[in-house]
Amino acid sequence: MKVLILAGGKGTRFREETDVKPKPMIEVSGKPIILHIIEHYVSYGYKDFVILAGYKLDYFFEYFNNSKFVNKDNVFKTKDNLTITVLDTGVETGTGGRIKRAENLIDEENFLLTYGDGLSSVNIEELVNFHIKNNKIATVTAVRPPARFGSLTINDSLVTSFGEKVQSKEGWINGGFFVLNKEVFNYINDDEVTFEQGPLDELAKKSNLVAYKHKGFWYPIDTIREKEIVESLIKDDKLPWLND
Repeated sequence: MKVLILAGGKGTRFREETDVKPKPMIEVSGKPIILHIIEHYVSYGYKDFVILAGYKLDYFFEYFNNSKFVNKDNVFKTKDNLTITVLDTGVETGTGGRIKRAENLIDEENFLLTYGDGLSSVNIEELVNFHIKNNKIATVTAVRPPARFGSLTINDSLVTSFGEKVQSKEGWINGGFFVLNKEVFNYINDDEVTFEQGPLDELAKKSNLVAYKHKGFWYPIDTIREKEIVESLIKDDKLPWLND
């Protein structure tokens, strides 16, 4: 089963680094975000990846050409059969359009999709089994949003605790880590389509979208501050699966 990674956006909230590289190539603890993501999937046995690139596309080629991969027609492979295809999906293309550009690369009934700028401990095996069990076109991983501000516990105006939380206790948001049936391509008409607005909304209205609830670690990396938080968690060995 192929794993598609959305990696073509401009990362405008991270200009400190995205002026010179695509956001998924920003290093977290000495390794590009996208490699952390790839290694996560590899740990569950997935070895066939498609990077849906666009903005600063050449940076991906330069990086993989100077690593352990062998390049053949922009498909990078290792001796243990890990394959990474870098696909040019355009600079201004919507997320739905980027996915649609990979349609001819999908040769199985289902495929995996995630964003190239977030890290998680989601159990991919459980996620895929959940998708197959529910037999819908799309499965999205629902996560608790990380708290971006210090938390307060208040009792009769008296603050009884003060500190930062990793994740909030209320509400669910789209955490990426999708499993999709190839029928999803029928819901994407052109390059302009934003996957999260058009196709997913339509699938939800047709009762063809289910949510796998992940209560463990999940964190987006949109700013320097968020990068520093994840790096501190790795340094303190609180995210041991990212230290390999």
